Amino acid sequence: MLLDLLHWLTLPAPLAARRLGYVGDSVRLASRSRRCRRAWAPHLAAAKDAVRAAMRDLPRCDTAVVLGSGLLDDVPIDDLAAAFRRVVLVDAVHPWRGRWRARRHPNVVRLVHDLSGTRDLLLGRSEAFGPVLPPACREADLVVSANLLSQLPIRPVARLEAAVRIGPWTDPDAFGHRIVAAHLDALAELPARICLVTDRDETEENRDGQVIERLDLLYGVDPGPAPRAWDWVLAPFGEEARDRRLVHRVAAWPDWRPA
Repeated sequence: MLLDLLHWLTLPAPLAARRLGYVGDSVRLASRSRRCRRAWAPHLAAAKDAVRAAMRDLPRCDTAVVLGSGLLDDVPIDDLAAAFRRVVLVDAVHPWRGRWRARRHPNVVRLVHDLSGTRDLLLGRSEAFGPVLPPACREADLVVSANLLSQLPIRPVARLEAAVRIGPWTDPDAFGHRIVAAHLDALAELPARICLVTDRDETEENRDGQVIERLDLLYGVDPGPAPRAWDWVLAPFGEEARDRRLVHRVAAWPDWRPA
């Protein structure tokens, strides 16, 4: 608990990221990843393998951009740094663990960016939103959306549910759908190879294997058939409840394009 508080207090982050809850989310994610290291290991290995597959046979390896770089648990940063002249890590918050893992590579740079496109809307500065990817994406040979797609709507939808109305939005499901679809639309416009890794649904199970609840994490948006898929035990038994666990179904496209 004290470690989490220290992390929260010392983490460099824009004031808007603190106000919108992204710093707290980053701290809690780092804490859970430590507690669930063993349960998460197969997922993290599979996600890294998907990125490595995306790196193969590229005609040019000048710039790679990682959207949602976070802790870099699921990103083979050493491989990327060795293969590309420049690697750009993009996230709303760059936690200490990700910073430490990247610091040994002088060709790796960090960029703070609102990838959901909702910051100004949530802060009351605008009634419109849309993801504006950083200019580096236009110059990149490889763009990785790293376990990001299902995360983008979480904070905005929660704020809408609490506030009832944000700008023109009153329907949380429609809001979540718009955020997810907009990210895929933005990726589809890029000339780079796109590596998309995302969890698609969440299943709550009891110890007998019975499904208690299932959630569509992408709000009805379908990125298409995935060449790779696996289960991620996000919260093993005892993490959130003694007799319940949360399992996410993850899909990966080393070379994603819209159907």
